[in-house]
Amino acid sequence: MTAFLILGGTGKVGRRLATHLSSAGVSVRAVGRRTAIPFDWDDPTTWGAALEDITGIFIVGPGSARDWSPALAAFLNQALDAGVTHAVLLSARGVEFLPDGNVARAEAAIARAPIPQTILRPTHFAQNFTEAMFVPRDGRVRAPLGEGLEPFIDVRDIVEVAATVLIESASAAGTVHTGVIELSGPRALSMTRALEMIATATGVPARFDNEDEDTHRETMRAAGVPEEYIRWRLAMLRGIRDGKDAYLSTGVRAVLGREATSFAEWIEREMRTR
Repeated sequence: MTAFLILGGTGKVGRRLATHLSSAGVSVRAVGRRTAIPFDWDDPTTWGAALEDITGIFIVGPGSARDWSPALAAFLNQALDAGVTHAVLLSARGVEFLPDGNVARAEAAIARAPIPQTILRPTHFAQNFTEAMFVPRDGRVRAPLGEGLEPFIDVRDIVEVAATVLIESASAAGTVHTGVIELSGPRALSMTRALEMIATATGVPARFDNEDEDTHRETMRAAGVPEEYIRWRLAMLRGIRDGKDAYLSTGVRAVLGREATSFAEWIEREMRTR
């Protein structure tokens, strides 16, 4: 029986992927440190139970603030011994903006793994405006972005791509997806324009304040954000500001045979009802 393990099963992508696969009748085990079957990257004794009777794995790491690549390499070796035949890593587009960062190290670790693997590199999520770093505070989003453009991607598209890659790669008659798949929305937007669209749809004022990089860094430090995460985040935002992340990727169409969900469609679905 085919069964998939989702690491980071309570996060933005993991929990949606678990629901999507379960609704399709696929056996799923979504784990985290506090789930019924716990999983902890820092405790290898938790890995065996999570891997039992698993065919494929979807991996969301513990974040960009730490180098978890040694644990990932050890885990993938154990996964091979447990009978896992394919692994999918959720990475990020723009990893080249910080080539010595922890996200790049994780990619290198899975690329050396003894099992077939796929690396998904999405752009910044549309859901970051409702669940993460771009949620307006006091009606404003402050970041060192200038008028740089970003093709924000709907997390549902990432989920559908991940599910398709897992299912097809596990099927004897399916396509085995390996290598890097870059994912983006169909149109690049400035932060100013994205917030204008959200404000128009919701009736709640929201505006972008371009913040200099030093101020943004010190704000994060004052909030206790780890230095390695600050370094990663600033590199990603710099990539947007400098226009290096504005290009469109075709991964959604290549895997799903349809266009990626537009930012306007995402707003219509998730924000007009709020």
